[in-house]
Amino acid sequence: MDPNPGATISVSSSNLTESGLFESVSKSMHCLDGLGKDFEHLALRLSDLRERLTTEQLHLAVLGQFKRGKSSILNALLGESVLPTAAIPLTAIPTFIRPGEALTARVHFQGDRVPRDIEADTVKQLTDALARYVTEDGNPENKLLVAHVEVFHSADLVRKGIVLIDTPGFGSTLRHNTETTMNFLPQCDAALFVVSVDPPITEVEVEFLREVRSKVARLLVVVNKKDYVEKDDLEATLAFLRQVLTQQVGLPVDVPIFCVSARWGLESCRTGDRSLWRSSGLESLNRYLMDVLVRDKVSAIREVVERKTADVLGEALLQLRLSICSLRMPIEQLEQCLEMLNAKIAEARSLRMAAADMLTGDRKRLHQELEDHADVLRAQARDYLDSIVRKIVSDTHRIDEQVVQDAMAGAVPGYFEHQLRHTTQMFRNRTTQTLSTHQERANQLIESLRMAASDMFDVPYDAPGSAETLVTAQKPYWVTHTWSNTILPVPVSLIDRLMPAAIRRKRVLERLSAQVSDLVMRNVENLRWATFQSIDETFLRFSQTLDRRLADTIAATHGAVQVAMQKRQNAGQLVKADEEVLAKAVTHLELLNSQLRVTSSDSCDTV
Repeated sequence: MDPNPGATISVSSSNLTESGLFESVSKSMHCLDGLGKDFEHLALRLSDLRERLTTEQLHLAVLGQFKRGKSSILNALLGESVLPTAAIPLTAIPTFIRPGEALTARVHFQGDRVPRDIEADTVKQLTDALARYVTEDGNPENKLLVAHVEVFHSADLVRKGIVLIDTPGFGSTLRHNTETTMNFLPQCDAALFVVSVDPPITEVEVEFLREVRSKVARLLVVVNKKDYVEKDDLEATLAFLRQVLTQQVGLPVDVPIFCVSARWGLESCRTGDRSLWRSSGLESLNRYLMDVLVRDKVSAIREVVERKTADVLGEALLQLRLSICSLRMPIEQLEQCLEMLNAKIAEARSLRMAAADMLTGDRKRLHQELEDHADVLRAQARDYLDSIVRKIVSDTHRIDEQVVQDAMAGAVPGYFEHQLRHTTQMFRNRTTQTLSTHQERANQLIESLRMAASDMFDVPYDAPGSAETLVTAQKPYWVTHTWSNTILPVPVSLIDRLMPAAIRRKRVLERLSAQVSDLVMRNVENLRWATFQSIDETFLRFSQTLDRRLADTIAATHGAVQVAMQKRQNAGQLVKADEEVLAKAVTHLELLNSQLRVTSSDSCDTV
């Protein structure tokens, strides 16, 4: 029996590996491969684009307050109860559901520990195994230091390219779940926000949504537990919910809202009752995810790949035309053009060296800004944690170390998660702002070199339709950040015991204050170092990309002319044959380029 009654929706038109675009990229890559090592760099870029067509996935985060039914809804969409559900909150550990064989999972740990693979014979065995890592009963306060968990499943929704992410529930008594969720939301393509009919939405959820709406590109709302109320009451609930979402949260009036019953959905999966599946509302939700989200993701990928493939073909055609022209041009004229091209390349390299110096200066300035920001964070964190200690010890003569330690364990993660979010966003914006000017100059430098070669040899050249995208380097949030929240026990020596109570108290507070300072230093350094690495890696990638683009452009212009010159000097009788091979390649690539434009036009008409 089909484990998911709603999994029969066809989206074959969204399969990029079966599209005309995939075929065009593959044929273009094969053509360039056949032209030898001078075109290897372009063939490699096409290979990367083809790989993107086959591997790009949509990441859908499922959000919601504790006990709204997030995991139950995910289980219903999967067709079986794979994810643990609990009467108490789960730990702050995201669970990623990816395509793969059923009844397998992988647990990733913080630090350098090797992930643990889980294989089970039954769904219950897998669920029980997962519960040992993602529930408070099995892994209280994440004592096992789990970073995230992957569950592999063969549900149609997942196989079609949607990675489902079960996030920590916010608004529970557990520490820093809300901040953890906020920090990785920008890395998701869409979010599904779960509420229920009892009550339809709370003030905590309204506040959460106000922050969420600016951090994720597309937001859907799901009202669970429709089976708890009558139809008239459900309609009134939906009207009230939409009013709150538009007037208090600021969401658009047409934000998608789906009414579902996870209980009915799971029952329909168990019994194969398709009418119950439709009644559950999950069929409509599943259809929207498949037909709209997947289609839109595919459309976005297709658009990018089409533009970048056209750019590669444009560069390849310029290189081929320069080669052909160089093989035909009188040798004296060719020597003159090569001399002018050498001068242009020398100028470009000089400008690149100047740009590298400016990049180094801008990177150092960002480093200094980060150091200044870290100093402010240390002072603020120290004041915050000191205030917690003062509050605990203000009403007692004896300092209970365990109470202090528990307070720090509760305060540190949420506080530094919040600071990390703001610091990351601040320096991401600063880095992007700084590099955008450099990128514009780099684009102009590269294009000036190509246009100069085109003008010198009087060959056509189409400027690229897409610019390089500046991406700020950042590892996935959920595998990089942990917080130190432990204060070591305060030792009490024999001398302390013999001192008056007031002096003993003062000495303990001094030692405790020193440990709080150490706690602040460790956590701010964790935050500072992560940001420092992001800045450095972004600048390094930018510089390497610029060097690669300049080298590729020189190879495609000067290299093409130089190779043709050598052929004419060393193998005169073979020049005609080489010219014919290159001319055939031009004809072939021009045809593929025209087909690509047709494919692009057709895809726009069908979206």
